[in-house]
Amino acid sequence: MQISLFETNLDQEQLRKIDVEQLFEAYFSCRKTKRYTKNAIKFEVDYEANLFQLKEEIESGNYNPGRSITFIVNKPVKREIFAADFRDRVVHHWLINKLNPLFENLFIQDSYACRIGMGTHFGVQRADSFIKACSENYIKDCYILKLDIQGFFMHINRKVLYNMLEQFIHEQYKKRDKSLVLEIARKIIFNNPTQNCIIKGNKKDWEGLPKNKSLFHSPPECGLPIGNLTSQVFANFYMHRFDEFVTKVLGLNYYGRYVDDFIIVHQDKNYLKLLILQLSDFLVSTLQLTLHPKKIYLQHYSKGVKFLGTVIKTNRIYIANRTKGNFYNAIEKQNKVIRDHKPTIEEKSAFLSSMNSYLGIMKHYKSYKLRKRMLFKRLSGYWFNHVYLSGGIAKFVLKKRPIKN
Repeated sequence: MQISLFETNLDQEQLRKIDVEQLFEAYFSCRKTKRYTKNAIKFEVDYEANLFQLKEEIESGNYNPGRSITFIVNKPVKREIFAADFRDRVVHHWLINKLNPLFENLFIQDSYACRIGMGTHFGVQRADSFIKACSENYIKDCYILKLDIQGFFMHINRKVLYNMLEQFIHEQYKKRDKSLVLEIARKIIFNNPTQNCIIKGNKKDWEGLPKNKSLFHSPPECGLPIGNLTSQVFANFYMHRFDEFVTKVLGLNYYGRYVDDFIIVHQDKNYLKLLILQLSDFLVSTLQLTLHPKKIYLQHYSKGVKFLGTVIKTNRIYIANRTKGNFYNAIEKQNKVIRDHKPTIEEKSAFLSSMNSYLGIMKHYKSYKLRKRMLFKRLSGYWFNHVYLSGGIAKFVLKKRPIKN
């Protein structure tokens, strides 16, 4: 039976069709955290028309990422952020919603970043359980090796990442729109936001930021922008080969990783010393990444270890001093806003995001008195005209506006 050219073209068109419900789902997911930004508000005014236009662009092959806004944040550490346009964020959510179920089947349990129910608190609890198990409930000696990667996001090789992702999608993705998913992934990965970005703030803000932490100074074909959902998830996917090397090839049971920050617990200190070079060789040869030479920590478990904003010690976990200091600075920043003017919707959203991120970490540990002292003694009372505390000083909630008759 012969297949007509018309039928072939029709079939190709069907392969490029987007389920509009999935695009709407991506939009509503994206809107949860970015609803009050200027770009989100502009998009929301006529979001249905904007989504259908976005759908047409993707299906026709005319979609390309737009301009990003770049700026510097100083807490918890100084970082360069690239905020994608809201419509691009919708595309990011659409793509990750398609790939995440496959990634979840791939990732090891102890990869903690950007995964539902497996964030920082889960990572801290797992690290604590490693120490207890390896030391047989603090009876035997064991040691903690903590390492991270130098300029991680800025040194991810985009070509290596895409080749890994392409192979993975060809093997694991079984839906009809496979070629379209690959096309969008390629456009996002190889997009260089530094070429057409809007700089927010002053160029002097970049002073003091090491070059290996800036996308403007990344090696050729390297670097993912911090601030995008795709960057976070793809970085996790990129490091999965390392996770498998540590857990399957080396056979280490007590290993956990959050982005580029990872720990290994073992009873043999000399083995861990030799392991550093082995891990370094794998990272360089396979992922073109380098261990940070000044961030190598190897100590007996009784000395404790700083991990994900906490200090893990024998039978107790408490909030790290840097986290406390950053929380104090975040409060002072919000106080300046409220003392200067009545906060906008966007500033209220930023307040909730900032304060609740710290409370979300601290509420899991014995920090009730600390949270109470910091908020009721340090935070300006004017903020309580706009927000209230819920769950025993665990979360800020925005007050609803009274309904006018």
